[in-house]
Amino acid sequence: MKHFRSAAIVAASLGFAVSAAHAQSTSYPLTIENCGQPITFDAAPQTTVTVGQSATETLYSLGLADRVTGTSVWFNPVLPEYAEVNAKIERLADNDPSFESIANKKPGLVAVQYEWHVGSSGIVATREQFHDLGIPTYIMPADCDTKDNTTGGDGTRTSAFSTDSVYKGIRELAEIYDVQAAGEGLVTELQDREAAAIELARSLDLPEGISAAFWFSSADLEIDPYVAGQKGAPGYMMDKLGIENVIQSDEEWPTVGWETIARADPTVLVIAEMDRRRFPADDIDKKMEFLRTDPVASQMTAVREGRIVIMDAHAMSATMRTIFGLETVAEALAGFDFGQ
Repeated sequence: MKHFRSAAIVAASLGFAVSAAHAQSTSYPLTIENCGQPITFDAAPQTTVTVGQSATETLYSLGLADRVTGTSVWFNPVLPEYAEVNAKIERLADNDPSFESIANKKPGLVAVQYEWHVGSSGIVATREQFHDLGIPTYIMPADCDTKDNTTGGDGTRTSAFSTDSVYKGIRELAEIYDVQAAGEGLVTELQDREAAAIELARSLDLPEGISAAFWFSSADLEIDPYVAGQKGAPGYMMDKLGIENVIQSDEEWPTVGWETIARADPTVLVIAEMDRRRFPADDIDKKMEFLRTDPVASQMTAVREGRIVIMDAHAMSATMRTIFGLETVAEALAGFDFGQ
C-alpha cells in the first residue's frame, strides 16, 4: 500500500495553498449535526480519545496528534509517517476499550469510527453515557451516513457508500478543531489519488465481465466467511473500477457460503491482511492456506490463476484508507494476466 508519496502530492500541495488562503476560522459556539445528534463546542477540544483507527489517523493527518491522549480499536499498524508520534500516545486497548478507561482520561472529545462501539446500543458505551459526563462524542459520518446501524452486526447500507462521507468527516473534524486549511489540503490530496486510481483502471484493456469478492475474515475457518456486500467501501471500489461484486447483499459484511461464492466464480479475490487476531481467519497466512487446501475454495478461477489481491484490512472499511485500497486494486488489475 502506498501512502502520501506520489506525483499527486504536487497537485495536492497546490490545492492546499489555495484552500489555506480561503479557509476561515471556526466561529464558536459551533453546532454540528452528527449521526442524528447535535453536538456543540464552545471551543476546540484540547484533548481527545479515539475509538477506532480511522478517527485516530484522521486526526493525525490533520496535524492534531498533540490533542490525542488515548487510542483504541486497531486493525493494522498506524500509517508509517505517524509511527513515531503514535508510539508516544497511550493505547487504551487494541480492540474494545472500557467506558471507564476513556472516561478516566476526561477527554474534551471522544472521536469514534463505528457507531456500534459508541451509539444507541454501543458495546463500549452509549453517547448519552459520555454526554452525561460532559464529554461530547463524534462518530465518523462514513459509518452512519447512508447506513442503518440498528439492524445488528455491522449494519446495513441504505444506499451506496461514497467517499464524500469520508471527506465530510475530515472537514467537520477540521472545523471542530479550527484547522480548516489542513482539512481542505487533506481532502484535495485524497481526491487527486482517488481520481488517479480510477483513471488507471479505465486506461487498462480489461476483458468484459470482470468480477470480484472481498473476504474480510471468518469467525472460524470451517464456517461461512464475512464478505463485502454491495454498498460498502469494497462495493464502491468495484463500482469505480468497473468490477462486478458477486455478493448481492446490502449488509455491510454478510456471511456467505464458499459453495455460493465458488458458483459465482469471481475473476479476482481480494483478501484482508490485519494485525488483529479476534478470529482465526484474521491471520493472512491462514486465509492463504485455506484457499490452497479447501476442496471448494481452491477450485475458484481466481485461486487457480493466482488472481488474489492482499489488501490492508482497514482499507476495506469506510475510511480514508479506502482510497489506498482503490489504488491497490487498480494496480493489481494492471499486473494480472486475464488470458486475453
